[in-house]
Amino acid sequence: MPLALLALAVGAFGIGTTEFVMMGLLPDVADDLHVSIPTAGHLVSAYALGVVVGAPLLAALTARLPRRSVLIGLMALFVAGNALSALAPGYDSLLAARFLSGLPHGAFFGVGAVVATGMVAPERKARSVSLMFLGLTVANIAGVPAATLMGQHLGWRATFLGVGAIGLAAIAALTLLVPRDRPHPGAAGLRGELAALRPLPVWLALATTVAGFGALFAAYSYVTPMLTGAAGFAESSVTLLLALFGVGATAGNLLGGRLADHSLRGTLCGGLLSLTAVLLLFPLLMRAGWSAALAVALLGMAAFVTGSPLQLMVMEKAAAAPSLASSANQAAFNLANAGGAWIGGLALAAGFGTTSPAVAGAGLAVLGLAVAGAARVVDRRRALPGGRERVVAAHRPEPAETFTH
Repeated sequence: MPLALLALAVGAFGIGTTEFVMMGLLPDVADDLHVSIPTAGHLVSAYALGVVVGAPLLAALTARLPRRSVLIGLMALFVAGNALSALAPGYDSLLAARFLSGLPHGAFFGVGAVVATGMVAPERKARSVSLMFLGLTVANIAGVPAATLMGQHLGWRATFLGVGAIGLAAIAALTLLVPRDRPHPGAAGLRGELAALRPLPVWLALATTVAGFGALFAAYSYVTPMLTGAAGFAESSVTLLLALFGVGATAGNLLGGRLADHSLRGTLCGGLLSLTAVLLLFPLLMRAGWSAALAVALLGMAAFVTGSPLQLMVMEKAAAAPSLASSANQAAFNLANAGGAWIGGLALAAGFGTTSPAVAGAGLAVLGLAVAGAARVVDRRRALPGGRERVVAAHRPEPAETFTH
């Protein structure tokens, strides 16, 4: 695999760290800025909103630019957002800085996925995407715990300065390792890029992402009360147990990339079925310490097996605008984060028990399977003679990527 994938993974590591570290720093930030913890929780939402807004917008606006330059520019924006977070004088300015930090997130992964797949043979595309996402999953094992400890001992501002330093390292790696590419004047303009997202198969692929990862976040958002309330762990043990989730996610990500190169749709459906089974077993597995730890690892593995297949499927369905489609999938991932947490919260609020968010998540995973099945039916109908839609010339896929050193 090309060394350039390492540069993309470093950027993904920084992004994954800054996305998830706020959850562990909420009490410190709330205390320092004199706001309540629920109010401080809006800082998480501000980042997610930045991802949803920035992913399609920045990908569309930069579609004709050299992708190496776009990646470096996006990471520079990421560094600026984290630096401003560290220097924020108050809550409102920190809220704005977190929104700014989220803007490049989805576009970086979207453009990065196009660059990654453009540097390898067709039969290794899913594996290349999984190696880029490796930085995101490793962030849950090492980056988030280390950044949380840094914030607890040196202050939360030091955490964002540290994450900014990771961003600078990513810029250096991108500059040194990613080959230069030419501008893409043949790419569709903003209107053409957005038009590439209109077909039904694209929306079905995005809906599968929302439902599938919504299933994950319905359970994961409430995994701490499950571990302490149902499994009986002390709060001091939760950080280590969440690292097990990162280990499972890393293993699932690598496995999914390898399997998807052989069967994209088969890997996706198998991952969703596995996720459904794990979530349904959660109430049983949370009855003992060892099985609860196993459940957390299996949750990460089952969920992230689907990561690379979903990314590639969206890119295939909107082949005329792969950067925009890939970035839109990241926006869908963040919608899944918010929606899944909301649905899991509804189950808790209804009094169904501490582990009920996992069962609600299983329902979302089944919904993801249903949407994936509908997408397969649509694909088969379009493949029949006379069933294929007319291809507009302006929406034809770009030629193969050309890189120069």
